[in-house]
Amino acid sequence: MPGPLDGVRVLEFSEIIAGPFGGMLLSDMGADVIKVEPIEGEPWRLFGQFVPTESRNYISLNRGKRGMTLNLTKPEARKIVHQLVRDMDVVLVNYRPDVAEKLGIGYEELSKISPKLIYCDNTAFGRKGPQSHRPGYDVIVQGLTGLMALEGKSFRDVPVLNALPSADLSTGIMMAWSICAALYHRERTGRGQKIETTLLGSALAVQTTGFQVVESADAEWRERLVEKLREARDEEISYDELKEARLDIRPLRAVALYYRVYKTKDHYVVVGALSAQLRQKLCDALGIEDRRLEDPHYDPTTPESVAYARKLVKKVEALFRTRTTDEWLRLFDSRGVPAGPFRFIEELVDDPQVIANDLQVDVEHSLIGTVRMAGPPLQMSETPLEVQGASPALGEHDEEVLASLNYSPEQIATLRDAGVIR
Repeated sequence: MPGPLDGVRVLEFSEIIAGPFGGMLLSDMGADVIKVEPIEGEPWRLFGQFVPTESRNYISLNRGKRGMTLNLTKPEARKIVHQLVRDMDVVLVNYRPDVAEKLGIGYEELSKISPKLIYCDNTAFGRKGPQSHRPGYDVIVQGLTGLMALEGKSFRDVPVLNALPSADLSTGIMMAWSICAALYHRERTGRGQKIETTLLGSALAVQTTGFQVVESADAEWRERLVEKLREARDEEISYDELKEARLDIRPLRAVALYYRVYKTKDHYVVVGALSAQLRQKLCDALGIEDRRLEDPHYDPTTPESVAYARKLVKKVEALFRTRTTDEWLRLFDSRGVPAGPFRFIEELVDDPQVIANDLQVDVEHSLIGTVRMAGPPLQMSETPLEVQGASPALGEHDEEVLASLNYSPEQIATLRDAGVIR
Protein backbone atom coordinates (compact mmCIF):
# COMPACT_ATOMS: atom_id res chain seq x y z
CA MET A 1 0.00 0.00 0.00
CA PRO A 2 1.26 3.53 -0.72
CA GLY A 3 2.33 5.80 2.11
CA PRO A 4 0.20 8.71 3.37
CA LEU A 5 2.14 11.25 1.26
CA ASP A 6 2.22 9.17 -1.91
CA GLY A 7 2.07 11.53 -4.88
CA VAL A 8 3.40 14.53 -2.95
CA ARG A 9 6.50 16.04 -4.56
CA VAL A 10 9.10 17.89 -2.50
CA LEU A 11 12.04 19.99 -3.65
CA GLU A 12 14.55 20.25 -0.83
CA PHE A 13 17.29 22.86 -0.48
CA SER A 14 18.89 21.95 2.82
CA GLU A 15 22.06 20.97 4.58
CA ILE A 16 23.42 19.68 7.89
CA ILE A 17 20.63 18.24 10.13
CA ALA A 18 17.27 20.00 10.58
CA GLY A 19 16.13 20.32 6.96
CA PRO A 20 17.52 16.96 5.81
CA PHE A 21 15.85 15.19 8.75
CA GLY A 22 12.52 16.85 7.95
CA GLY A 23 12.83 15.85 4.29
CA MET A 24 13.70 12.28 5.23
CA LEU A 25 10.61 11.98 7.42
CA LEU A 26 8.48 13.12 4.45
CA SER A 27 10.18 10.53 2.24
CA ASP A 28 9.40 7.77 4.73
CA MET A 29 5.75 8.80 4.39
CA GLY A 30 5.89 8.25 0.65
CA ALA A 31 6.75 11.72 -0.69
CA ASP A 32 9.03 11.99 -3.71
CA VAL A 33 11.85 14.18 -2.37
CA ILE A 34 14.44 15.69 -4.69
CA LYS A 35 17.37 17.05 -2.72
CA VAL A 36 19.36 19.83 -4.43
CA GLU A 37 23.02 20.23 -3.45
CA PRO A 38 25.88 22.38 -4.66
CA ILE A 39 28.01 20.56 -7.20
CA GLU A 40 30.71 19.92 -4.58
CA GLY A 41 28.15 18.47 -2.18
CA GLU A 42 26.56 19.87 0.96
CA PRO A 43 28.82 20.30 4.03
CA TRP A 44 27.43 17.34 6.01
CA ARG A 45 28.21 15.01 3.09
CA LEU A 46 31.83 16.15 3.15
CA PHE A 47 32.39 16.16 6.92
CA GLY A 48 33.94 12.90 8.13
CA GLN A 49 34.01 11.19 4.72
CA PHE A 50 34.85 7.49 4.92
CA VAL A 51 34.73 7.17 1.13
CA PRO A 52 34.87 10.21 -1.18
CA THR A 53 31.74 12.43 -0.84
CA GLU A 54 30.06 10.03 1.60
CA SER A 55 29.80 10.44 5.37
CA ARG A 56 27.84 8.55 7.97
CA ASN A 57 26.09 11.74 9.06
CA TYR A 58 24.82 12.45 5.55
CA ILE A 59 23.69 8.86 4.96
CA SER A 60 21.72 8.84 8.21
CA LEU A 61 19.70 11.95 7.34
CA ASN A 62 19.00 11.71 3.61
CA ARG A 63 17.67 8.27 2.83
CA GLY A 64 14.88 7.79 0.33
CA LYS A 65 15.62 10.99 -1.62
CA ARG A 66 16.65 11.58 -5.18
CA GLY A 67 19.74 13.74 -5.33
CA MET A 68 20.75 16.30 -7.90
CA THR A 69 23.46 18.95 -8.04
CA LEU A 70 22.91 22.53 -9.15
CA ASN A 71 25.15 25.57 -9.03
CA LEU A 72 22.44 28.04 -8.07
CA THR A 73 24.65 31.01 -8.86
CA LYS A 74 24.19 30.14 -12.54
CA PRO A 75 21.11 31.43 -14.41
CA GLU A 76 20.70 28.04 -16.08
CA ALA A 77 20.36 26.39 -12.67
CA ARG A 78 17.64 28.82 -11.61
CA LYS A 79 15.79 28.06 -14.82
CA ILE A 80 15.86 24.36 -13.93
CA VAL A 81 14.53 25.12 -10.44
CA HIS A 82 11.68 27.16 -11.88
CA GLN A 83 10.78 24.30 -14.23
CA LEU A 84 10.80 21.83 -11.33
CA VAL A 85 8.71 24.05 -9.06
CA ARG A 86 5.78 23.98 -11.50
CA ASP A 87 5.17 20.34 -10.55
CA MET A 88 6.14 20.54 -6.89
CA ASP A 89 3.83 20.52 -3.90
CA VAL A 90 6.45 21.53 -1.34
CA VAL A 91 9.71 23.44 -1.27
CA LEU A 92 11.83 22.97 1.84
CA VAL A 93 14.60 25.50 2.52
CA ASN A 94 17.14 25.38 5.35
CA TYR A 95 19.55 28.28 4.71
CA ARG A 96 20.58 31.54 6.37
CA PRO A 97 17.85 34.24 6.15
CA ASP A 98 19.36 36.05 3.16
CA VAL A 99 20.51 33.09 1.08
CA ALA A 100 17.27 31.88 -0.54
CA GLU A 101 16.45 35.28 -2.03
CA LYS A 102 20.00 35.74 -3.32
CA LEU A 103 19.83 32.36 -5.04
CA GLY A 104 16.45 33.06 -6.59
CA ILE A 105 14.60 30.41 -4.58
CA GLY A 106 12.75 32.66 -2.11
CA TYR A 107 9.05 32.27 -1.41
CA GLU A 108 7.93 35.38 -3.28
CA GLU A 109 9.62 34.28 -6.49
CA LEU A 110 8.64 30.61 -6.39
CA SER A 111 5.04 31.18 -5.28
CA LYS A 112 4.47 33.30 -8.37
CA ILE A 113 5.35 30.25 -10.46
CA SER A 114 3.20 27.91 -8.35
CA PRO A 115 0.58 29.73 -6.20
CA LYS A 116 -0.45 26.48 -4.49
CA LEU A 117 3.11 25.86 -3.35
CA ILE A 118 3.78 25.04 0.29
CA TYR A 119 7.11 26.65 1.17
CA CYS A 120 8.78 25.70 4.45
CA ASP A 121 11.55 28.13 5.40
CA ASN A 122 13.72 27.24 8.37
CA THR A 123 16.13 29.70 10.01
CA ALA A 124 18.02 29.66 13.27
CA PHE A 125 16.41 32.66 14.99
CA GLY A 126 13.50 33.72 12.78
CA ARG A 127 13.20 36.67 10.41
CA LYS A 128 12.48 39.33 13.02
CA GLY A 129 14.36 40.67 16.02
CA PRO A 130 17.95 41.69 16.81
CA GLN A 131 19.46 38.27 16.06
CA SER A 132 17.51 37.51 12.87
CA HIS A 133 20.49 38.32 10.64
CA ARG A 134 22.75 35.75 12.24
CA PRO A 135 23.55 32.32 10.85
CA GLY A 136 23.03 29.70 13.51
CA TYR A 137 23.62 26.07 14.27
CA ASP A 138 22.42 23.68 16.95
CA VAL A 139 25.35 24.46 19.25
CA ILE A 140 24.62 28.21 19.18
CA VAL A 141 20.92 27.72 19.84
CA GLN A 142 21.66 25.23 22.63
CA GLY A 143 23.78 27.88 24.30
CA LEU A 144 21.24 30.66 23.78
CA THR A 145 18.12 28.80 24.93
CA GLY A 146 19.29 27.05 28.07
CA LEU A 147 19.40 23.61 26.49
CA MET A 148 23.14 23.45 27.07
CA ALA A 149 22.75 24.48 30.69
CA LEU A 150 19.86 22.08 31.29
CA GLU A 151 21.99 19.30 32.73
CA GLY A 152 24.71 21.60 34.05
CA LYS A 153 27.57 19.72 32.42
CA SER A 154 30.89 21.49 32.15
CA PHE A 155 34.54 20.75 31.43
CA ARG A 156 37.21 22.93 32.96
CA ASP A 157 34.56 25.45 33.89
CA VAL A 158 33.17 25.71 30.34
CA PRO A 159 29.61 24.59 29.45
CA VAL A 160 29.53 21.36 27.44
CA LEU A 161 27.45 20.80 24.31
CA ASN A 162 24.75 18.14 24.62
CA ALA A 163 25.72 15.27 22.33
CA LEU A 164 22.22 14.97 20.84
CA PRO A 165 21.49 17.92 18.50
CA SER A 166 18.06 18.40 20.03
CA ALA A 167 17.35 21.82 18.50
CA ASP A 168 18.12 20.51 15.01
CA LEU A 169 16.28 17.21 15.31
CA SER A 170 13.17 18.68 16.91
CA THR A 171 13.09 21.31 14.17
CA GLY A 172 13.18 18.59 11.52
CA ILE A 173 10.10 17.07 13.14
CA MET A 174 8.45 20.51 13.27
CA MET A 175 9.11 20.98 9.56
CA ALA A 176 7.58 17.65 8.57
CA TRP A 177 4.64 18.17 10.94
CA SER A 178 3.83 21.65 9.67
CA ILE A 179 4.15 20.59 6.02
CA CYS A 180 1.63 17.79 6.58
CA ALA A 181 -0.76 20.30 8.19
CA ALA A 182 -0.30 22.73 5.29
CA LEU A 183 -1.00 19.95 2.78
CA TYR A 184 -4.25 19.19 4.60
CA HIS A 185 -5.18 22.89 4.60
CA ARG A 186 -4.49 23.10 0.88
CA GLU A 187 -6.64 20.04 0.29
CA ARG A 188 -9.57 21.88 1.90
CA THR A 189 -8.98 25.38 0.55
CA GLY A 190 -6.78 25.04 -2.54
CA ARG A 191 -4.33 27.58 -1.11
CA GLY A 192 -0.60 27.19 -0.58
CA GLN A 193 1.30 29.05 2.11
CA LYS A 194 4.65 29.88 3.64
CA ILE A 195 5.76 28.09 6.81
CA GLU A 196 8.50 29.51 9.01
CA THR A 197 10.22 27.22 11.49
CA THR A 198 13.19 28.10 13.69
CA LEU A 199 15.77 26.30 15.77
CA LEU A 200 15.04 28.86 18.48
CA GLY A 201 11.33 28.05 18.61
CA SER A 202 11.90 24.30 18.64
CA ALA A 203 14.52 24.51 21.40
CA LEU A 204 12.15 26.49 23.60
CA ALA A 205 9.16 24.26 22.86
CA VAL A 206 10.87 21.00 23.82
CA GLN A 207 11.86 22.39 27.22
CA THR A 208 8.17 22.63 28.23
CA THR A 209 8.14 23.59 31.94
CA GLY A 210 11.65 25.04 31.67
CA PHE A 211 10.25 27.86 29.56
CA GLN A 212 7.20 28.62 31.63
CA VAL A 213 6.24 31.16 34.28
CA VAL A 214 3.14 30.75 36.41
CA GLU A 215 2.67 34.36 37.45
CA SER A 216 1.02 33.58 40.77
CA ALA A 217 3.78 31.19 41.83
CA ASP A 218 6.93 31.91 39.83
CA ALA A 219 7.17 35.63 39.09
CA GLU A 220 8.89 36.65 42.35
CA TRP A 221 11.62 33.99 42.42
CA ARG A 222 12.22 34.26 38.67
CA GLU A 223 12.84 38.00 38.98
CA ARG A 224 15.34 37.36 41.78
CA LEU A 225 17.01 34.61 39.77
CA VAL A 226 17.44 36.70 36.63
CA GLU A 227 18.84 39.58 38.69
CA LYS A 228 21.27 37.29 40.52
CA LEU A 229 22.50 35.77 37.26
CA ARG A 230 23.01 39.25 35.85
CA GLU A 231 24.99 40.30 38.91
CA ALA A 232 27.07 37.12 38.77
CA ARG A 233 27.99 37.77 35.12
CA ASP A 234 28.93 41.34 35.95
CA GLU A 235 31.30 39.96 38.57
CA GLU A 236 32.81 37.63 35.93
CA ILE A 237 32.45 34.57 38.12
CA SER A 238 33.08 31.06 36.81
CA TYR A 239 30.42 28.90 35.16
CA ASP A 240 30.37 26.51 38.11
CA GLU A 241 29.82 29.44 40.47
CA LEU A 242 27.11 30.71 38.15
CA LYS A 243 25.31 27.38 38.44
CA GLU A 244 25.54 27.57 42.23
CA ALA A 245 24.12 31.09 42.16
CA ARG A 246 21.14 29.73 40.22
CA LEU A 247 20.64 26.86 42.65
CA ASP A 248 20.62 29.25 45.60
CA ILE A 249 17.27 30.56 44.35
CA ARG A 250 15.95 27.52 42.49
CA PRO A 251 17.28 24.55 44.49
CA LEU A 252 16.95 20.93 43.53
CA ARG A 253 13.69 19.73 45.04
CA ALA A 254 15.06 16.39 46.21
CA VAL A 255 17.64 13.77 45.51
CA ALA A 256 16.44 11.50 42.69
CA LEU A 257 15.28 8.08 43.83
CA TYR A 258 12.48 6.93 41.55
CA TYR A 259 13.62 8.14 38.13
CA ARG A 260 17.25 7.27 37.53
CA VAL A 261 19.92 4.67 36.74
CA TYR A 262 21.25 2.31 39.41
CA LYS A 263 24.45 0.26 39.49
CA THR A 264 23.68 -3.43 39.91
CA LYS A 265 25.87 -6.40 40.77
CA ASP A 266 26.93 -6.81 37.14
CA HIS A 267 25.79 -3.74 35.18
CA TYR A 268 23.06 -1.06 35.40
CA VAL A 269 19.28 -0.88 35.52
CA VAL A 270 17.03 2.08 34.71
CA VAL A 271 13.96 2.81 36.85
CA GLY A 272 11.13 5.21 36.08
CA ALA A 273 8.37 5.38 38.70
CA LEU A 274 6.55 8.70 38.33
CA SER A 275 3.23 8.13 40.10
CA ALA A 276 2.66 7.56 43.81
CA GLN A 277 1.34 4.07 43.09
CA LEU A 278 4.40 3.12 41.05
CA ARG A 279 6.74 4.55 43.66
CA GLN A 280 5.05 2.44 46.30
CA LYS A 281 5.46 -0.63 44.09
CA LEU A 282 9.18 0.09 43.81
CA CYS A 283 9.49 0.48 47.59
CA ASP A 284 7.61 -2.79 48.14
CA ALA A 285 9.86 -4.60 45.65
CA LEU A 286 12.94 -3.23 47.40
CA GLY A 287 11.53 -3.90 50.86
CA ILE A 288 11.93 -0.32 52.05
CA GLU A 289 9.71 2.41 53.46
CA ASP A 290 9.63 6.01 52.24
CA ARG A 291 7.70 8.23 54.64
CA ARG A 292 7.37 10.91 51.98
CA LEU A 293 4.79 8.78 50.16
CA GLU A 294 2.42 8.84 53.13
CA ASP A 295 2.46 12.59 53.78
CA PRO A 296 0.62 14.77 51.20
CA HIS A 297 2.03 17.92 52.86
CA TYR A 298 5.66 16.78 52.81
CA ASP A 299 8.00 19.63 51.85
CA PRO A 300 10.98 18.24 49.90
CA THR A 301 12.88 21.54 49.93
CA THR A 302 13.74 21.73 53.64
CA PRO A 303 17.28 20.82 54.76
CA GLU A 304 15.84 17.95 56.81
CA SER A 305 14.02 16.58 53.77
CA VAL A 306 17.11 16.75 51.58
CA ALA A 307 19.17 14.97 54.27
CA TYR A 308 16.51 12.26 54.55
CA ALA A 309 16.42 11.82 50.77
CA ARG A 310 20.20 11.49 50.57
CA LYS A 311 20.25 8.86 53.29
CA LEU A 312 17.48 6.90 51.59
CA VAL A 313 19.23 7.06 48.22
CA LYS A 314 22.43 5.61 49.69
CA LYS A 315 20.42 2.75 51.19
CA VAL A 316 18.71 2.01 47.87
CA GLU A 317 21.97 2.22 45.93
CA ALA A 318 23.47 -0.40 48.22
CA LEU A 319 20.43 -2.64 47.73
CA PHE A 320 20.71 -2.51 43.95
CA ARG A 321 24.30 -3.72 44.08
CA THR A 322 23.21 -6.99 45.71
CA ARG A 323 21.55 -8.44 42.56
CA THR A 324 22.26 -8.62 38.84
CA THR A 325 20.39 -6.53 36.30
CA ASP A 326 18.44 -9.56 35.05
CA GLU A 327 17.44 -10.49 38.60
CA TRP A 328 16.12 -6.99 39.24
CA LEU A 329 14.23 -6.90 35.96
CA ARG A 330 12.53 -10.21 36.68
CA LEU A 331 11.48 -8.91 40.08
CA PHE A 332 10.26 -5.57 38.73
CA ASP A 333 8.35 -7.25 35.90
CA SER A 334 6.54 -9.42 38.43
CA ARG A 335 5.70 -6.38 40.60
CA GLY A 336 4.68 -3.99 37.80
CA VAL A 337 7.60 -1.58 38.33
CA PRO A 338 8.64 0.32 35.16
CA ALA A 339 12.28 -0.58 34.52
CA GLY A 340 14.65 -1.60 31.77
CA PRO A 341 18.29 -2.43 31.01
CA PHE A 342 20.93 0.18 30.23
CA ARG A 343 22.39 -0.06 26.73
CA PHE A 344 24.75 1.73 24.37
CA ILE A 345 23.28 2.56 20.96
CA GLU A 346 25.62 0.10 19.20
CA GLU A 347 23.95 -2.75 21.11
CA LEU A 348 20.52 -1.92 19.67
CA VAL A 349 21.31 -2.79 16.04
CA ASP A 350 20.46 -6.47 16.59
CA ASP A 351 18.16 -6.01 19.58
CA PRO A 352 15.12 -8.33 19.36
CA GLN A 353 12.76 -5.60 20.61
CA VAL A 354 13.89 -3.23 17.88
CA ILE A 355 13.62 -5.90 15.20
CA ALA A 356 10.20 -7.12 16.38
CA ASN A 357 8.75 -3.63 15.92
CA ASP A 358 10.31 -3.05 12.48
CA LEU A 359 12.44 -0.18 13.78
CA GLN A 360 15.49 -1.30 11.81
CA VAL A 361 15.92 -1.40 8.03
CA ASP A 362 18.60 -2.42 5.57
CA VAL A 363 19.05 -0.22 2.49
CA GLU A 364 21.35 -0.64 -0.49
CA HIS A 365 23.55 2.36 -1.23
CA SER A 366 24.80 2.73 -4.80
CA LEU A 367 28.41 3.28 -3.69
CA ILE A 368 28.92 1.60 -0.35
CA GLY A 369 26.49 -1.34 -0.31
CA THR A 370 24.25 -2.37 2.57
CA VAL A 371 23.48 0.18 5.27
CA ARG A 372 21.62 -0.92 8.40
CA MET A 373 19.85 1.97 10.11
CA ALA A 374 16.85 3.07 12.14
CA GLY A 375 13.64 2.71 10.17
CA PRO A 376 10.50 4.87 10.28
CA PRO A 377 9.71 5.66 13.93
CA LEU A 378 5.94 5.13 13.53
CA GLN A 379 3.49 3.05 11.55
CA MET A 380 0.00 3.57 10.12
CA SER A 381 -2.41 0.73 9.42
CA GLU A 382 -3.92 2.03 6.16
CA THR A 383 -0.96 3.97 4.77
CA PRO A 384 2.17 2.24 6.08
CA LEU A 385 5.48 4.05 6.06
CA GLU A 386 8.31 2.53 4.07
CA VAL A 387 11.90 3.52 3.43
CA GLN A 388 12.24 4.34 -0.26
CA GLY A 389 15.95 3.71 -0.53
CA ALA A 390 19.35 4.80 0.67
CA SER A 391 20.67 8.35 0.57
CA PRO A 392 21.69 9.47 -2.92
CA ALA A 393 25.28 9.59 -4.05
CA LEU A 394 26.40 13.06 -5.06
CA GLY A 395 24.55 13.98 -8.25
CA GLU A 396 23.19 10.45 -8.61
CA HIS A 397 19.89 11.56 -10.15
CA ASP A 398 21.01 14.61 -12.14
CA GLU A 399 20.32 13.02 -15.51
CA GLU A 400 17.09 11.36 -14.37
CA VAL A 401 15.59 14.60 -13.06
CA LEU A 402 16.72 16.67 -16.05
CA ALA A 403 15.41 14.05 -18.46
CA SER A 404 12.00 14.35 -16.77
CA LEU A 405 12.12 18.03 -17.80
CA ASN A 406 12.83 16.96 -21.40
CA TYR A 407 16.51 17.87 -21.39
CA SER A 408 18.36 15.87 -24.04
CA PRO A 409 21.64 14.04 -23.32
CA GLU A 410 23.44 16.75 -25.31
CA GLN A 411 21.85 19.54 -23.26
CA ILE A 412 22.74 17.73 -20.03
CA ALA A 413 26.34 17.40 -21.19
CA THR A 414 26.42 21.13 -21.96
CA LEU A 415 25.15 21.93 -18.44
CA ARG A 416 27.85 19.73 -16.97
CA ASP A 417 30.59 21.37 -19.03
CA ALA A 418 29.31 24.81 -17.91
CA GLY A 419 29.53 23.87 -14.23
CA VAL A 420 25.75 24.01 -13.72
CA ILE A 421 25.61 20.37 -12.56
CA ARG A 422 28.30 17.99 -11.36
